[in-house]
Amino acid sequence: MPISNANATPSAWPDGLLLTYYGDDFTGSTDVMEAFTAAGIPTVLFLEVPRVDDLTRFGHMRCIGLAGQSRGKSPEWMQHELPAVFERLHAMGAPVLQYKVCSTFDSSPRVGSIGQAVDLGVKTVGSTWSPMVVGAPRLKRYQVFGHLFAAANGAVHRIDRHPTMSRHPVTPMQEGDLRVHLAAQTPRRIELIDLAELSDGAGQARCTALQGDDTPVVMIDVADTASQIEAGRLVWENRGQGVFSASSSGLQYALAAYWRQQGVIPETPSLPVAQPVPCIAVVSGSCSPMSAAQIQWARAHGFATERLDIAKCLDPVHAEAEIARLVSAALASIAKQISPIVFSAEGPEDPAVLNFDDTAAAAKLSKSEAAARVGHALAEIMRRVLDGSNIRRIVVAGGDSSGAVGSHLGIRALTVEAGMAPGVPLCRAWSDDPKRDGLEVALKGGQLGAPNFYDQVRSGQFA
Repeated sequence: MPISNANATPSAWPDGLLLTYYGDDFTGSTDVMEAFTAAGIPTVLFLEVPRVDDLTRFGHMRCIGLAGQSRGKSPEWMQHELPAVFERLHAMGAPVLQYKVCSTFDSSPRVGSIGQAVDLGVKTVGSTWSPMVVGAPRLKRYQVFGHLFAAANGAVHRIDRHPTMSRHPVTPMQEGDLRVHLAAQTPRRIELIDLAELSDGAGQARCTALQGDDTPVVMIDVADTASQIEAGRLVWENRGQGVFSASSSGLQYALAAYWRQQGVIPETPSLPVAQPVPCIAVVSGSCSPMSAAQIQWARAHGFATERLDIAKCLDPVHAEAEIARLVSAALASIAKQISPIVFSAEGPEDPAVLNFDDTAAAAKLSKSEAAARVGHALAEIMRRVLDGSNIRRIVVAGGDSSGAVGSHLGIRALTVEAGMAPGVPLCRAWSDDPKRDGLEVALKGGQLGAPNFYDQVRSGQFA
């Protein structure tokens, strides 16, 4: 595939920040950090709006992110919360402001609306287009003629036929064409620069023709290295005075691929290797099949797995006793150098998942309130386990769980410490609390990692 403007001189690589972003969940936010840090672009992720002294401490960074939880929120919540966040990030002066979405495009008109985020973001950054890059081949996510494909269990599925995303309990994907899916969330014009146009060298002409005062969303197909480089080039060379992009970490991979081709960042991406530790602690709120496989593998290979009883967790009379039981079990395992995993579900067919609505109703809670209580319980379990042991490396599985745990532990920021599985870096926590500062944290999306992921985190040995 030719680069459509290969003989043109690229615009100068500016000093200072290159990109700022808001992540729609915590696990995806660390994915961005991994992609840029591995490419030689220093990146920091804040878990709350950074203070002036925070920005001074991390003044050498080229990318700043803010981890959020909007993927599970309503459009009304977004309208109230996101404009101020976008303004704060845009004021930092980076030429690209990103609303980071999941590479499986988790969203709906009423929950995690990407369309609503775009409508708010383009008001912050005046531009004639809003590029969207979702495909990320390293994560086995591919966008082809507007349709999204993702791997699962060794096979690639169209997203509406994906074994997990087609049955997601909150935002099931029922449409493979992202233009159609997004059109249900925004009245904004939605366009596409497809693989054929990229391959024919027509990407730039198409990009120019599509731009307008109505600031359309312009999706860019990414299926391989060549299309990824061209997507990065189109975004970077058409950023103008600033551009807003709702994209997955595919945007980071695309920009890095283009910058690498231009010789402004190292040729070979790399991250340090994690050293082994004798024991880790894990909490999992994910209900994905891969998370279930990881729990099952760990159980069969010497990890201590303990289930959180959701009904007791939601009952104010029994919640404290349930948390104390699990903390006691986890600490007893750690004393024997056995890594504990506390989980709330074991796959999408787990009765805890299938009966969750009824369990929440029995506790007189809405589904979102019940989910928040489960997340809080897992966060409190992890806090007590850390306070009662010498554990310095932890894993949190599931985006909502990661947000709850990160906030509950008093972590202000994360940077990448080492590489692990694609999309799941080992992070270094920055905190005002000396007990938390320097903690090693892996925030894992439900579908990411191999079945032996937890052993890999413990050993530091990744293929």
